[in-house]
Amino acid sequence: MRSALIRPFVILSPRFINAAPPNRSPPSMVRAQTFLFAAAGVFALLALGLIGYMTTQPPPQRPAAQNELASVGGPFTLTDQDGRVRSDRDFRGRFMLVYFGYSSCPDVCPTTLQNMADAISGLGSKTTRIVPAFITVDPERDTPAVLKKYVGAFGPRFVGLTGSRSDIAHVAHAYRVYFAKSPVPGGGYSVDHSGEIYLLGPDGRLVTVYDATASAAALATDLRTRI
Repeated sequence: MRSALIRPFVILSPRFINAAPPNRSPPSMVRAQTFLFAAAGVFALLALGLIGYMTTQPPPQRPAAQNELASVGGPFTLTDQDGRVRSDRDFRGRFMLVYFGYSSCPDVCPTTLQNMADAISGLGSKTTRIVPAFITVDPERDTPAVLKKYVGAFGPRFVGLTGSRSDIAHVAHAYRVYFAKSPVPGGGYSVDHSGEIYLLGPDGRLVTVYDATASAAALATDLRTRI
């Protein structure tokens, strides 16, 4: 099939071929125009070919979500706000909604924890099937006594967990949580940290991960489909 980009040839009679119009372009200009037309045609054909190639290629494949989830999480042994040693096995049979942060966090942590509390309270009869947990990334300052007061502000069902620096580093690594101290003017420090919320199933395995910016309503809606 002839391409629409190729202009058809016109057969001229000898009279027209031999006749030299008064405004005929110089040979050099004719060659330049011929080159430009040819170049434009080649470019157009290449562009069409590239578009055809792009539209026939399959989209890039994303990694399997289940494989990613299976590699996140693991066992832990920490200390709760009452000074009791708690392991992940203590929560078997119930879901856990876990957030990593620290009690001196100025805004993100308390906002996220309040959203978690509001989402869980909106689950009705399913509320007892889920345990909200806060794991500190600042164990030097977040002692059990400090955590007891802090998580208590978000409801009696919250579990606050702390431990040694190595204990926290271990569980943070298992959940791929980033955290690092950052000096502040006048002394002291804040803690930069990632902000995901983790939902663990009754078997202790990770079910899904929520962004810390998720609203209480959005969390509640999704939790109702999973619990």
